[in-house]
This record gives sequence, C-alpha cells and structure tokens, in this order.
Amino acid sequence: MSSKNVFGNEVSVDEQAFEKADETAVDEDGFEVVDETPKFQATVQMEVQAKVDANHPDGMVDTSDERIYGATLEQEERIRAREAELERISAQAELGTQEGREKRTRDIAARRSAERRAEFQKRAASVNPMADPERGDPRAELTQEQLAVVNKQSMRLAKKLDGWSRAAIGRRLGEAVVGGKDLMSAVVGVFEELQTAPGTVVPIGKLEDVNRKEVSIEGRVTQLWEPSSSAISQVGLIEDESGKTKLTSWISSDQPWIEEGERVRIHGAAKNWYNGRISVALTGWSTVIFPERGRWWE
Repeated sequence: MSSKNVFGNEVSVDEQAFEKADETAVDEDGFEVVDETPKFQATVQMEVQAKVDANHPDGMVDTSDERIYGATLEQEERIRAREAELERISAQAELGTQEGREKRTRDIAARRSAERRAEFQKRAASVNPMADPERGDPRAELTQEQLAVVNKQSMRLAKKLDGWSRAAIGRRLGEAVVGGKDLMSAVVGVFEELQTAPGTVVPIGKLEDVNRKEVSIEGRVTQLWEPSSSAISQVGLIEDESGKTKLTSWISSDQPWIEEGERVRIHGAAKNWYNGRISVALTGWSTVIFPERGRWWE
C-alpha cells in the first residue's frame, strides 16, 4: 500500500531553482552580474601576531580586566602613556595652585603677626619709651662725648660677654644712658643683665642671681670623688675665676666621661639647691663640650 501525503509548504526542485535564479542580479542584456570588489583577509602571519599581542602574558601591559579589548600591545601602550601624561599635567597644575595658595597664606599670616607685634610694642612704649618700634637708635640722641664713651665701653664688654656683639651692647648702653642713667651705672647694669641672659655662659659665682632652672657654665673640674649613690656616674667640683660649685652627672643622663683637671663647657645644666648651697647637674638634655681636647699643640 502506498500513501500520498501532500504538504502545502513544500515546493519542487524546479521551483526552488527558479526562486534562486530570481534572486541573482542580471544586467540589461540578461547576463548575471558578478561582484568584482576584492575582499581583504588577514594572512596567517598577521593572525598569529595579533593573537600573540592580544593574549601572550609577556607581551601585555596589563593582564587584568582593565585591559583595552581589541587593542594591540603597541596601541595599548600609546593609550596608557597618553593617559598617564594627562594625569601628570593635571596633578602638576593642581599642585602649583596649592603651592601658590600656601605661600599667599604664609605671607598674610606673617604680615598680620608683624602688625600685632608692632601694636603690642606701641602699647609697651607707653610704659617704656625705648620699646617704641618707630623709635630710632638711641645712640643718635647721645652727645659726641657720650657716644665715644659708649663705643669704648661696648668694645670692652664684648670681650667679656660671650655671644654678644659690640653693636648690641652699644645699643643697650645707649638706651640706659638716654633713660637717665649715668655712664658708669649703665655699664655695670648692662654687664650684669647680659652676663646672666639666656644662652650666655654664666659665671659660676653668679649662678645664685640667675632666675632660671637651666644654665650654661664653663670651668675646670678640679676634683672628683666617689659617688654616694649607684645612680650617679660622676660627682665633683667645677670652678672658674668667679667661684666654684658641685657638679653631678647621673647615669641616666648618658653623658661623656670627664677627667679630673679637664676644662668643660656645659649647656643646659640643671640648677639645684641643697642645704642652702647651689649646684648643677647633667641631664639627658645637657650638652658637654671639651674645648681643650684634641688640641694639636698639646
């Protein structure tokens, strides 16, 4: 038995060929039109090189997900370099603006500080005319005879006062004389004032007159004896032309060893009182200098 099934959607082979022929373009003479446009295709070598550039780990700038898709190594390097250059230019421009703003802020703060200081000095001038910032050098108000004596005494005091220039001493003497003191009283007062000023090496005999906890002294260690406490490294006497006092060096201060008979200059020694007598001690903040150590002529 045979069966014949007919499907409405089926077409014969001839009909399919006819429909395909209808889709082919023909010219006016009825000939089929052939597309002669060349199609460019990558060679095998180009495809291999592209795969190496795009996927080989040694040839990639960045193997993370942020890598530029579809770009070769050379293209990606150029893009990344350009982005980095733009970021550098932007950061440099912003930094330059900040530096300029910082400098302007410093200048404004310095100017305001100077204005406040000048205002304070003007108020102080109501009590002490010498504190007036608009007042000139007081030595200009001295007579020729007074100025000659002031200059001579300032030269003499500059040799005795370590760290003070002749000009600074002369100005202080001029202020004292213009303020009403006679020349001899001015010389004595300025010398005593500057002799015990902060930062100045104070004569050991004047330590009692210094109203500070730390002082700078210079002298010779004339005697050392056995410490009475295990916390003391050295103890002895230091003296100069004006007097002598007890010197203690604590182990915790970690100061250099001092030989008996050595001359030392000590900055930042702590001033103490014990049984009504003054003494000095070396602390961790003290500085010990040996002026005579390593002198070539010895």
